[in-house]
Amino acid sequence: MKTIKGLILGSAAGILAVGGAQAADLPVKAKAVEYVKVCSLYGAGFYYIPGTDTCVKIGGAIRIDTSFNANNYDTPFWQGGAGGAGAWTQDYYITRQRINLTTDTRTATEYGVVRTYANIQFDFSQNRESIAGGFTEVDYAFIQFAGFTFGKAVSQFDPQWALSKPTISSGFMAGSNNTTGIPQLAYTASFGNGVSGTISLENASPYRNAGLYNNGLALVGPFGASGNTGAYGATSNTFAGNSYGGNHIPDIVGNLRLDQAWGSLHFGAAMHTITPGFYAGSTAHPDDSYGFAVNGAVEFKNLPTGAGDSLKLEASYGKGAAKYAIAGGTTDTSGGGRFAKVSGDSMAFGYVLDGIYGTNGQIEQSEAWSVVGYFEHYWNPAWRTSLWGSYSSISYGDGGNALLAAAFAPGRTIPGSNNGSLVGSTNNFDFGIAQIGTRTAWTPVKNLTLSAEFTYTRLEQNLGGIVTGATVPGRAAQSYSVSDQNLYNGSVQILRSF
Repeated sequence: MKTIKGLILGSAAGILAVGGAQAADLPVKAKAVEYVKVCSLYGAGFYYIPGTDTCVKIGGAIRIDTSFNANNYDTPFWQGGAGGAGAWTQDYYITRQRINLTTDTRTATEYGVVRTYANIQFDFSQNRESIAGGFTEVDYAFIQFAGFTFGKAVSQFDPQWALSKPTISSGFMAGSNNTTGIPQLAYTASFGNGVSGTISLENASPYRNAGLYNNGLALVGPFGASGNTGAYGATSNTFAGNSYGGNHIPDIVGNLRLDQAWGSLHFGAAMHTITPGFYAGSTAHPDDSYGFAVNGAVEFKNLPTGAGDSLKLEASYGKGAAKYAIAGGTTDTSGGGRFAKVSGDSMAFGYVLDGIYGTNGQIEQSEAWSVVGYFEHYWNPAWRTSLWGSYSSISYGDGGNALLAAAFAPGRTIPGSNNGSLVGSTNNFDFGIAQIGTRTAWTPVKNLTLSAEFTYTRLEQNLGGIVTGATVPGRAAQSYSVSDQNLYNGSVQILRSF
């Protein structure tokens, strides 16, 4: 009997144990799934990051470019090398592929919206990368909070339509044109009715420092020697004869803006510091010099010519601040402030510099100015054509021209560095660049655009004379007369944005 009772009790205990184990294995009630929700506060494409009150938009583009009779970015062959020399070894076309990725976050706070933005580019360019290589750049990376902007953003000197120019080319002379951003600390105040003002401290290097020629050093002439690290184009704005010192204080930039449905108005100003290096063979140097620049721009939208049509106009002037007025941004990243073109037995060349100084002298500042205009017409929602033109000019005055002329005196040239002496010259290094161009774009489906453009450029000289003993890439040493030169280039592009 005891045995039977024990079996019954043991069985009951086992059943209870199994029941307890099964109860322990039952799933607990799961938390509600946090689905991604659309954020309608900041426009299309934003979503809430799950579990937060931050909205994010992720986008980008793939861009395929082919340029003809030009360098990368559809920049004319005006900066020496085989293309500027018209040599047999020049490339008749050049290709570039770009992947663009952007992130934009917004969070509403009691101090206003906190925004972060980043734009990263992955490039593969003919003759710059290896077969499976590439190049990464950060065009923008900034934080905005309570009216402040911290980081790499469009310069406050540039008009608000700086990123919507209707062109493919980065080689079009469009004043400041810093479409890859300038490191800055800025504060913007809004006054209502579309009126705002901004004050900014911006990093001048490298885009704002045009170059500073030290006459005590040798200046590389119209064409830098291939493989010579002191030649133009070795690195941005670095060339033999350049004596820019370090960045001691940031540039001070300000603007006033009006944004309306009909378009916009923009007025900008900047103070630019020129910090010189030492005189040749000395520990003394000129005093710091302070240049300035001003600009004005206007945009008209939805013109009577058609829905979506626009007209953009801008004028800039700089004294001791050349790249605020001309040759700014990516236009001259490989030229180091030098423009040069050969055709047959003639050439044109000139320099974009903030200033020039001689031994024991002070800085002679340059003066530069430009005017630029863009008109874009929509034939229908899928087809549009734009026309644009600009004129850019730089001058050095009597003192600056005398110092530049001395650089080409016999005995001052560097053997093998493609200089040459200047004979019978007017010794006037002032020069201008005129450009006109057109682009037609077709958007067959949303966010896919195919376009083609053509640009004509004329380098205008005031110099005259003969350059003797010059060695130009791909050519035998000979003499060249100095005269105006014409350039023609074009580009086609496929752009898919998302």
